Amino acid sequence: MESIATTRPTGLRVRSGALLTLVFIGPFLLYVLAFLVLPALRLFQQAFTGEHGLTLKYVAQLGQHQTVTAFFNSVVLSSLSATVGLVVGGVLAYLIQLPGTPRGLRSMVTSFSAVAANFAGVPLAFAFIATLGNLGMITLWLKNLGIDLYGSGFSLYSVSGLIVVYAYFQIPLMVIIITPAIEGLRREWREAADSLGAGRWEYWRHVGLPILWPSLLSAFLLLFGNAFSAYATPYALTSGILALVPVEISNVLSGNVMLSQQTGAALALGMIGVMVVVILIYALAMRRAGRWSRS
Repeated sequence: MESIATTRPTGLRVRSGALLTLVFIGPFLLYVLAFLVLPALRLFQQAFTGEHGLTLKYVAQLGQHQTVTAFFNSVVLSSLSATVGLVVGGVLAYLIQLPGTPRGLRSMVTSFSAVAANFAGVPLAFAFIATLGNLGMITLWLKNLGIDLYGSGFSLYSVSGLIVVYAYFQIPLMVIIITPAIEGLRREWREAADSLGAGRWEYWRHVGLPILWPSLLSAFLLLFGNAFSAYATPYALTSGILALVPVEISNVLSGNVMLSQQTGAALALGMIGVMVVVILIYALAMRRAGRWSRS
């Protein structure tokens, strides 16, 4: 009798816990289904369906020169801007976590990063046009000092210019997402490395970076996806002249080019394919990192 009396409350607790989990997870799963899975399936259907049924005509258009150039520019822009954000943001996050850093400076950098990471789109494009455009404030100031940015080959409306613009929100985003991982590095690990005669480079090579490797790789993937899907900022800066995949999709859907909406679906499907490849590379790298750490 005692065993029955004790198992019943346990079973009730398990059922109530499962019900509570379902109450909170159920709406999220419905949200993912409605706004992620179903749209992706719809894109897949549109990309492979024409007036006369199944067709590969629209997917084959991904091999055109304009489309290949758009994907190349998007991948290069996303990779370089993610690398800039990873390196600069990672170093900045490490510097503000040093023991001698004033607490006020740390709070100021964190607060600014939270605001700047969400400052994008048309306002960001206008801000950079006013500062680094052809007649921007910094451009004219440097020209008075004898430095001609645009005469030396720089252009705000090119891939290199967009890397500078993207760095404005990529670096703060990196600071936000990598700071908890850096805070997780224990002081005892550094003291143990120092007691064994390891310098700063040896510590980061054999202890710090291997521990931060999963977080750094995840951060790079997040920064890459953030830049790869950006639309409003490059469109406002370049007016759709620079070939980027989100801009090309907008041109197709807005009727600026003589292409069908199925072509836009094929382009979006190509973006999904690029992100799937990046995620697979991430998974393989994490698997190798796991094997290395276990060995």
